[in-house]
This record gives sequence, structure tokens and C-alpha cells, in this order.
Amino acid sequence: MTTEIKVPVLPESVADATVATWHVQVGEKFTRDQVLVDIETDKVVLEVPATSDGVLTDISQAEGATVLGDQVIGTFSAGDAAEAPAASAEEKSAPAEKASSATAVIDIVVPVLPESVADATVATWHVAEGDTVSVDQHLVDIETDKVVLEVVAQDNGVIGKIIHAEGDTVLGAQKIGELNAGASAGSAATAAPIEDAVSSDELASPSVRRLMTEKGLTAADVTGTGKGGRISKEDVEAAANKPKAAPAAAPVAAPAAQELGERTQKRVPMTRLRKTIATRLLEAKNSTAMLTTFNEVNMKPIMDLRAQYKDLFEKTHDTRLGFMSFYVKAVTEALKRYPAVNASIDGDDIVYHNFFDISIAVSTPRGLVTPVLRDADQLSMAGVENGIRDLAIKGRDGKLSMADMTGGNFTITNGGVFGSLLSTPILNLPQAAILGMHKIQDRPMAVDGKVEILPMMYLALSYDHRLIDGKESVGFLVTIKELLEDPARLLLDI
Repeated sequence: MTTEIKVPVLPESVADATVATWHVQVGEKFTRDQVLVDIETDKVVLEVPATSDGVLTDISQAEGATVLGDQVIGTFSAGDAAEAPAASAEEKSAPAEKASSATAVIDIVVPVLPESVADATVATWHVAEGDTVSVDQHLVDIETDKVVLEVVAQDNGVIGKIIHAEGDTVLGAQKIGELNAGASAGSAATAAPIEDAVSSDELASPSVRRLMTEKGLTAADVTGTGKGGRISKEDVEAAANKPKAAPAAAPVAAPAAQELGERTQKRVPMTRLRKTIATRLLEAKNSTAMLTTFNEVNMKPIMDLRAQYKDLFEKTHDTRLGFMSFYVKAVTEALKRYPAVNASIDGDDIVYHNFFDISIAVSTPRGLVTPVLRDADQLSMAGVENGIRDLAIKGRDGKLSMADMTGGNFTITNGGVFGSLLSTPILNLPQAAILGMHKIQDRPMAVDGKVEILPMMYLALSYDHRLIDGKESVGFLVTIKELLEDPARLLLDI
């Protein structure tokens, strides 16, 4: 029975989509729920899974084609189509016939993108063409403007063709490469002499050959380190960076080389996340009446409390007692007293939030992100510490999901962990305020007419003056100061 493969229903605000990646080819067998193709919109990547076991019989919309919701893009024959390999064998030579019967090509596709994400970027390929991989091995990172998605191998095999190189823009469920399931390094090695007999350029994929052209190199200039001598992008880059390769570069590069002399420079494109951060920061500066007010807090009471109870706290709750739980609790209590700081502007309306979702700024290898700690007012100190720790680990490992990143009414950023003594944080739109914590540093302070050395920390509250008046901003910051300097007030709610 022939079954149509259709584009999923697109989100309401999305007009069309692009066929990103076909993970199977015509004649290939697949199983139920296996991803067939990735469909990429300007917001998300949608995966189209198989509704049953079968064999792909036709691809009517190739990768890169623009498609509409519910449009037919291919067909497959449901059931056990054992005759498919035989049909495809007629188009191949005898050696290829044996290889096809032992292996199956599985498409490597972009995962379904979150609803608010239109497209994504191929960030990093962790494998090259010809590499042997095992099931669930990490193959490639797909970066959106909010999260990084990992694509893993669906079966053991050898990486066949990499269709979209690093830096390419792709859509959800789009095919970006192929995995020869069931193949081995030995089979790849035996195929190498055949490829050499045909053409040395066939040792490189189209994307690699395109990179070689950009670098002014030929296959003879590059030493392939892949299986059977296949050439990867890393091989091309290595050949291009050799001193002898400089004369072969394009003439336009000569003036720059002469100006720099023996010095070098590296030009890399901005990641999607970095571009999104830059856009949002500029938007915050240009679209809000941002103002920053400062205060300082004596951290000695909290430090003494931590020193007294940190071991017992860790033993009881199996988590360390840090400063962030005090900050979050103080901020939550202050937000209850000053609702305008917990509000946001939506057009000509002010939206007052009756819940307390706190965004925590987390530094990751790819940039600064602000995952959300939900319902902070309902969490205990241990719950806050565990929540922040989980978000930090996810951010470090690139595991943050759209649910982790969406929402948030107020942001806390702690530049003190990097040594910052004072700063003016930028608003995290559409929020109306952000609190900057800084380095705790011993300073001489006047206390009851005497000079004492105390661990002091500056607080910086940046806020949108269109919504928050000076009186409210200062009162909010003073409330945080008082709660931190007397943490017992957090328990007594005074």
C-alpha cells in the first residue's frame, strides 16, 4: 500500500517551510516512527516520522524546496518491501549490489524545532564522512537562537554523505547527512580503491569540494585522513593553513597577508545564539527608558549564617548552600511588595504577573542565556539551590530546552563570580527590571562611629523608567538590601 508523506501542519504564524533534510533515500527501508524528513520553518524544525514500516518509493520535494502545510513531499510503500533492494541493484554495479544488500542508508535530520524558532544553524559536526559510529553516538549540534539540539546516530554504521556543512542554515526535520547503517570500516576501506579508480575528487563530498574550491585547493593538495582516504573539512583546513598553501590562495588574500606580515588573524561567523544576543541587547537599549540605581549590602550576616549551617544543610538536603538562594528569596519577597517591578509592558498595556518566575543568567560556552526558575516563591532554599544547579548544568552541556528558556518576569545576573565589582546590567526584554550582583570584597566601613572591615557587595538594579518610577526602584533595591543584611527577616516575612 502506498502512503503519502506530508508536511505537518505549520504553526499559525508560519506561511511556508523548507524541506531541510531527507533521512532516507528512495529504495531504503525504514521502521515505524523512524524520522523520514525534517521540515524547517522560520521558527521550528518539524520531524516527519514514518507511520509504519516500509520502503521509500518517491521524493517529490527535494531538500531546499519550499513547501506548504499538509503538502505531499513523497511516498512510501508500507509493509515488508524486500524487493526494493533488488530494484535499486539494477542501477548499480555488482560490487555496489553487495554493499547495498548489507547496508541501509538512514537520513540524518534536524530535530523538530520549538514552535517559536523559525530555523537553525549546523553548529558542529562531531564526525566526518567515512567515520564509523555507534548507535546513540553524538553526530552533530544544531544551534537555534535559544537552544542547542543534539542529533545522535540511530544505528551502528558509517557516515556517508554530509549534505549541510557547519554554518549552514537549516529547517526542522531537514536532511543534513546520511548514515550507512550496518556498514563497517572494512567495507568503507574496500570501497576506497573503486572510488580512486573513478576520480580522486569523489573522495570528497560536495560540501568539502566546495570548501576546497573556496580555499583554492585541489584533491592532490589535500591528504585525506578519513576511511579509504576520504577528505574531510578538517583535512582541507589543515592543507589551507600550511605555509606552502599560501601561494595557492586567491589573489585577493595577498594584500592582507602582506599587511599582517607574520601575524595571523581568524575570521569566523557569529553563531546564531550570539547574533540573537546582540539583537536583543540592542533592542533593549533602543526601545526602553533604561536607568540603573545602585546600593551596597553588608554580606557578613549571610556569610556567618552559611558558615554555621552549610555542613548541616548539605547533609540534610544533599545540596550546597550558596548565595543565590538568598538572592532569589530576597528578590521574590521584594517583588511581592513592588508589583510594578514584576510587571511588563505589552503595547499600551501593563501586564502584572501574579507569579514569580525568576530568570537566572547562566554563562555557557556559546554565550549568555537566561533559563527560568519557575514559581520561586514556592521553593525552599534547597529547592532554589537545586533548581539553579540543574539549570547551570543544562546550560553548560547544551541541554537547555525551550521550556527552560521561555518566560521569566525578573532576571538576576551575578557578575561577581567572574570578579566584577560594579556594572550596569541590560534589561532582558520584555521584563521591566534586572538585578546585578557583584563581587564580595572586604572594604573599610563606618559602623557606629568606628571603622570596620566588612565583606561588602554592590547591587545594581536596571529598570524601565516607563513603567517603574524612581521611588519604586529605590524602595525595591533597599528592600533587597535589608533582607540580605538581616536574613532572619526572610523567615519571619517582615
